[in-house]
Amino acid sequence: MAYALIIATVRVNVDPIYQSYRDGEGLKKPFEDLLKASGVDLSNGRGVEEIRHFQDHLSDYQIIVFDGLNTDRDMFIGNSCSAKKLHLLYDQDNEHYNVITNLKGAMAKKYTCNGCDTLYDFGHKCDKVCSLFTATPTCTKDQTKDCSTCNRRLLNEKCFQNHLTVKVKGKLVCQWRQVCRNCS
Repeated sequence: MAYALIIATVRVNVDPIYQSYRDGEGLKKPFEDLLKASGVDLSNGRGVEEIRHFQDHLSDYQIIVFDGLNTDRDMFIGNSCSAKKLHLLYDQDNEHYNVITNLKGAMAKKYTCNGCDTLYDFGHKCDKVCSLFTATPTCTKDQTKDCSTCNRRLLNEKCFQNHLTVKVKGKLVCQWRQVCRNCS
């Protein structure tokens, strides 16, 4: 578990030492440092309680552990709101934790929702994402603002600014709406 967390951490930070750690080289000191800093004693087990302690220590990350290759079988989801997610797969037969480097590939899903981390193929609606242009967190309807460029009514000033900067398929949301309108 601790080894997997160390490897996942360097991977998410795009640290060049990732390949060495993945090959099992140089992990002893980071392993000992993580155990000491987090106060975790792995001789008592490697379950959810230990993961909670690691999550408390690794507060700049969100730890998500799946119990097998099924998106409905999450074993642990940390309460951190960090965009740095450490995805692990627990292999119950071998009592081993593996780093998931390609979440959609591992779970055989086409999409991941940025708002709630749900993996899905089609038709996911999320209340944590702005329905107008899929940004997180969702925008609240404070004072609507109209865009004269794309003829869209946005929920508030933040929503308006986001629609000028968020991209969908390589185009700004405002431009995308223009392209779609021009095609029809």
